[in-house]
Amino acid sequence: MFKRCKFNVLTSLVVLSLISSASSFAEVATPAAVVTPPMTKQNLAAIKTKITEFLETQTIGYPGKVSVRAGAIDPNLKLAQCPDMQVFMPTGSRAWGKTSVGVRCNAPNVWTIYVQATVNVIAQYLVAASPLAQGQTVTEQDMMFESGDLTQLPAGVFTEQSQAIGRTVNISMSAGAVLRQELLKVAPVVQQGQTVMVTSKGNGFSVSAEGLSMAKANEGQVVQVKVASGQIVTGIARNGGQVEVGF
Repeated sequence: MFKRCKFNVLTSLVVLSLISSASSFAEVATPAAVVTPPMTKQNLAAIKTKITEFLETQTIGYPGKVSVRAGAIDPNLKLAQCPDMQVFMPTGSRAWGKTSVGVRCNAPNVWTIYVQATVNVIAQYLVAASPLAQGQTVTEQDMMFESGDLTQLPAGVFTEQSQAIGRTVNISMSAGAVLRQELLKVAPVVQQGQTVMVTSKGNGFSVSAEGLSMAKANEGQVVQVKVASGQIVTGIARNGGQVEVGF
């Protein structure tokens, strides 16, 4: 009977050991791997559409016919889908000619890319109708219109005759030369030593008197005038030898 009891005890110990081992094995078993869903890629065509819409807004008010085109985007870019893309002009860029446009995503994933774009502005601009001599005052007969892409021309071209009429030729130019601001300087509306009409305007009154301009001035510039009493007054130069003094 003692042997039987000993056998039963040994059997119980073996069973408990197996149960313990099985329990320990279950505790250290490697947990099942978490499956990450695949990333939804951003549609690149949608990015180009956003850029086009942005540039069309930026060019409102440009003269002539404006066309914009977003450049190619590397198809190998792995950009996460963005529900709210922000398009912007990088520092130093502008919506003119060949340019660069930025596109940013802030959530749920953060990324920024820069895309090349082109803005063309087909409009009329002014050129010299005949040779113009230095010091010559430009009239309507001295210019004519041509049409082309303004973004391919030097800066400061004139697109309306009123912008150039009355200016003085700064450097002699041949017929067909593009008229630009740096080539035509604004003629002073008041010359030094010229007799001008000084008009003082206040609340409910206006007084005019002649005076002597102390310097030449362009339209809108500040100029000093010596009036008959010898007093020096300061006013704004206007066309026709007028100087406005406010009180």
